[in-house]
Order: sequence, then C-alpha cells, then structure tokens
Amino acid sequence: MTTSSVSATAVAVLRRCRDTVTPAMQAAVARLDRASYEQASYHLGWTELDGSPGNGGGKAVRPALALLSAEAAGASSATGLPAAVAVELVHNFSLLHDDLMDGDTERRHRRTVWAQWGAPSAILTGDALLALALEVLLEAESRHAAAAAWLVTDTTRELIRGQAEDIEFERRADVGVDECLSMAAGKTGALLAASAEIGAVLAGACPALTTALRSFGAELGAAFQLVDDLLGIWGDPAVTGKPVLSDLRSRKKSLPVTYAVHHGGAAGRELASWLAGAGGNAEPDLRWAAALVETGGGRDWAAAEARRRMTLAEKALAGVEIPEVTRTELVALGRYLTDREF
Repeated sequence: MTTSSVSATAVAVLRRCRDTVTPAMQAAVARLDRASYEQASYHLGWTELDGSPGNGGGKAVRPALALLSAEAAGASSATGLPAAVAVELVHNFSLLHDDLMDGDTERRHRRTVWAQWGAPSAILTGDALLALALEVLLEAESRHAAAAAWLVTDTTRELIRGQAEDIEFERRADVGVDECLSMAAGKTGALLAASAEIGAVLAGACPALTTALRSFGAELGAAFQLVDDLLGIWGDPAVTGKPVLSDLRSRKKSLPVTYAVHHGGAAGRELASWLAGAGGNAEPDLRWAAALVETGGGRDWAAAEARRRMTLAEKALAGVEIPEVTRTELVALGRYLTDREF
C-alpha cells in the first residue's frame, strides 16, 4: 500500500468505527450520576464547559481495533461493539487519572477535568468509567462476556503497573532501556493489545487467532509509544496539543532519552547530568537537551525500533486466517499510527 492509500484507509476505518461506537458510548455514559456524566461528557469532547455541543474527542483507535478484532474472527462489528465501548471507557479512565498525576491542565487544547472541577472529581469520574466498562461487557449478548471482562480487568492491572513504574522512574536516575520498554508495554501496550484481541474473544475465536491479534496489538503499542516519545520532544504543538519539547521540560525519562543516556557516550553523560538538575528549563536549555538526545542516538534508535515493532505486528497476523479486507484495515491503521511525522 502507498502512504496515501494507507492514510485514506485508516481515516475511513477510524471514521466508520467512531460513528458506530459513539452512540453506544453516549448511552452507556448516560447511566452515570449527574456530576460524573457532566464531566465525562466534557472530557470526551461531546460538550463544552457551558453545556453546548463539543467537537468530538480523540481518534477512537482502541474501539476501532476492537471492532476490527471481531471482524477478523468473521463476526459482525455489532458483536464487537460492547468490547469497543469498554476499551474506550478504560482508556478514558486512564486519561483522567493521568492528567491529574502529570499535572496537565490541558488536553487537546481544552482544560482537563481535574483543572476545571478539582482532583477528587477527576478521580471519581475516572473510576466511574472503569466500573461502567465492566458493566457494559458483562451485559454483552455473548457467552464469552465473562472472558472479555476478565481480559479487561487483567489489562487494567497491567496498565496500572506501567503507570506506577512511570511514576517510580521519575525518582530514579538509573532507569534502563529494557525497564522503560517494559513500563511502556504496560502503560500503553497492554490496552492496545487487549483492544486488538477483545472483539475476537467476544466472537468466540480460536486461541490461535486471539493470540495473533494480541501480539499485533502489543507490538503496535510498543511502536506507538516510541513514536509518541519522539513527538514529545520533536512534535509540532499544533498537532500534538502539547507545548514544544514538553517531555524534556518535565524531565521525562522517555525511550529516546533513556537510550541516549545509556548508549550516547559523552552526549549521554551530559544529558544524564542535565536530567539530574544540572541544566535549566528555558527553551534554549531544552533545545540543547534535545540535541544531546539526537547526538546520543536516541532519535534514530527510537525511529528504527518503532519501524521494527510495526514489522513484527504485521508478521503476527501473517500466520492466521483473517478476511483480507480486515487484514488490510488492521495493517493500514497500524501504519497510520506509527508513521506520524516528528
């Protein structure tokens, strides 16, 4: 597939899946108490602070993977719909809590829930979305609903492990690349892996297919995080919604940074010293640190590793029978997410 055809296919998939999932998401969130409903609707982009209609939320990548997962098993997208709603609810539970833990006051150029309503409200709304995810799954008209719910609980535990390690790393100066990859596998990869598997689980697919889909999602998750880390340093704020050099400003031990510290020679040692507080936080200081990451090989390594992981993701699908149109859509979605410019 050409780059333009990949992009067109992925955008069409995301639009189709978002249009399918949004009404079911709205029906589920409407069950919440008034305050949680108001805050969740705002966070999801459905409403503005004054209650007027919003412009919608994110790309809905995880719901798209869940619907394609069901289709990969030969089922209809309707079979995967409860799974798609559930993974999107879990994702937004994590975002609400992440914004608070990271102290981020903006997401997608809008105030975050904790910044607007306070920390307790963000915690409770996130918890409500997580509980709702399990409720939606257990109501699914599938005899495999309990297995899907188990997958979500296990995934949430793994996601929290990754988040806890990410916080722990902020207090450590000796974080290794393998540790950083393991953290990312939990914080980002676990939910993408589950999203790529869970629709097929609800459809009653064979273990060979669910395992292949899960591997696809896990490798895609690693590639996605590597690219996200590159964007956190070199991304365009107009596209990322984050300030320029945001990850360096917060001294985040992202994958390119960690690689450069351990494998970048003199540049890596200078970078480690800067991370420990020896350097300033003005924009010239941040650009100097970004140059050290690049000189230390972090940028090139992360880009190459993202490509390698995406290749592994595609190989995971090669050994199982999947409708060709679904295989094409899965691959296109993966490439679209990992070919972002930085």
